[in-house]
Amino acid sequence: MPSVFSGVLLTLSFPTFNFSPLAWVALVPFMVSLWGKEPSKAFIAGLVFGVFYFFGTTYWIYHSISHYGGIPFIVSLLIVFSLCLYLSLYLGFFAVLFSLKIRSSKLPALLLAPVIWVSLEYARSYAFTGFPWSSIGYSQYPFLYGIQSADLTGIYGISFLVVSCNGVISDIIISRKRFAEIPLFPVRLTHMGIAAFLFLFLLNLSYGYWRLHQYRPGNTVKVSIVQGNIDQSKKWEPSYQEEVIRTYKGLTRQIVTSSPHMVIWPETSLPFFFGYDTIRSQDLVAFQRQLNTYLLFGSVMVKNPPEKGTPPQLLNSAVLLDRNGNITYSYNKIHLVPFGEYVPLKSIFFFVEKLVSGAGEFVPGDSFVRAHTPFGTFGTFICYEIIFPGLVRKFYSKGGDFIITITNDAWFGETSGPYQHFSMAVFRAIENRKPLVRVANTGVSGYIDSNGRILKMTPLFTQRIETEEITLDRSRSIYSKFGDIFSYLCIATALIVLI
Repeated sequence: MPSVFSGVLLTLSFPTFNFSPLAWVALVPFMVSLWGKEPSKAFIAGLVFGVFYFFGTTYWIYHSISHYGGIPFIVSLLIVFSLCLYLSLYLGFFAVLFSLKIRSSKLPALLLAPVIWVSLEYARSYAFTGFPWSSIGYSQYPFLYGIQSADLTGIYGISFLVVSCNGVISDIIISRKRFAEIPLFPVRLTHMGIAAFLFLFLLNLSYGYWRLHQYRPGNTVKVSIVQGNIDQSKKWEPSYQEEVIRTYKGLTRQIVTSSPHMVIWPETSLPFFFGYDTIRSQDLVAFQRQLNTYLLFGSVMVKNPPEKGTPPQLLNSAVLLDRNGNITYSYNKIHLVPFGEYVPLKSIFFFVEKLVSGAGEFVPGDSFVRAHTPFGTFGTFICYEIIFPGLVRKFYSKGGDFIITITNDAWFGETSGPYQHFSMAVFRAIENRKPLVRVANTGVSGYIDSNGRILKMTPLFTQRIETEEITLDRSRSIYSKFGDIFSYLCIATALIVLI
C-alpha cells in the first residue's frame, strides 16, 4: 500500500535510522496514489500514511507513560496511537486538498504539495499548545550544505524544499496520467517545474556553501557540561538525595580544573527545591564559591509559599550563580509539557493525573529573559522548549551570543527520542546563528556551532563531563529578526490556490 510504504520510508529518514536522503523521495508513492481519489478515500490514505509516519517517529513516548506513569504497556501504546491519530489528521487534510487540486487544475505538485504541507505543518506547531515534532525538515540535520537557509526561512523552509523534491518526481509520474486525460495538457509546465526546482536546489546549496565557509569572528567561551546520569526512578527518594548532590559536586570539582567560564548542570538536577529548602540551598551556594566559575543548574522552585493544606505552585527553573555565589539570573520555563507538568483543560480532563508526579502543579513562567555575563549573553531553554523555533527566536530577535538548553531525557530510555530531541537543536543554532550547548541528565549532551555542525555529543546513560570552547556569533539572522514570514507566505499562497 503506497501510504504505508511512504510512512515507513519517512520514518527511516529520522534518527536513529538516519537515512535522511529517503525523505526526498518518501512522499512520492503516497502523493501519486492520491491522483483520482475521492476526498473520503484520500483522507483515509492520509490517515494511514500519518499513523505509520508519526508512530514510527514518536513511539518512544510510550516509555515514559509505561515506565514512570504506571500505565500498562498496551494502554500506553494506545495513548501514543491516539496522539498519532490526531497528528495524522493534518496529513488527512493534506491528502484531501492535494488530491482535489492536482486533478482539477493545471498546477504542478511542485507548487501544491509544499505550500499545503508547510501550512499544515506550521498549524500543527501551534494548535492545542503545539507539537512540532517530526517536521519533515528535521530529517535533514546531517545535511549541512542543504539546511543553512534555515536562518532565512526557519525549519519550514527546509520542509518546503524536501516536499518540493517529492512534488517534482510526482509531477513526472502524474504527467503521463494528465496527458492521457487531457491530450493537449501543456507538458512544458512539468519541464518548467523540474527546471525551477533544480535552480532552487542549486541556489540553496550555493547559499549553504557560502555560509559554511563564511568567516564570522567572535570571542570564545569555555563551557563545561556535567551529565550526572541519575536514575530517574530514585532521584527524588529522600535516601538518595544526598548521593545525587555528591555526584554533581564530585564531577564539578573534576571539571573546574580545566578553568571553564561556566559549568552547566541539566534540568532539575537538584533533588530539592532551591531557595525553599534553605539548608541545602545554602550548602550549594557555599560549594559554588569554591569553584571560581559560574554555575548554571536546573531546579524545581516554589513560586509562592503555599498556604497550609494546599499544594505549592512549582516552577521548572534554571538558575545562574556567579563566582561569588550570587543569583545573577533565573529563568522559569514558559512552555510546559501538557499532561507532564500540568493538565490542560482540567474541566474536561479532570480524570487525568500528571505523568510526572510532584508535590504541586507546575505553572509557566512569563519572562523572555536572557542572562548577561562578562563572557556573553544567552537564553536557557528547558526540555522540549528547544523544539519551538518561534519561542527560541523571541530571545534573540534583538541579539545575543549563544544558546543553552538543559533537559532530562531519562524519561525516554534508550529509544530514538533523545537523539531526535538533540537533532532538532541543530536547527535552532542555524536559525539564530548562535552556538548551542545542550546538557541532559542521561544524554544526549553536546555542543553545536552556529552553522549547525555537531562538535561533540555524549552517549546515552553514561556519566560524563566535557569541556569545549565555543565561538560566539553576534550576527542576527533574517529569521531572528523577522520570524516566520516564509511560513506566512506559504499559508497565503495555499489559500489563494485553494480558494
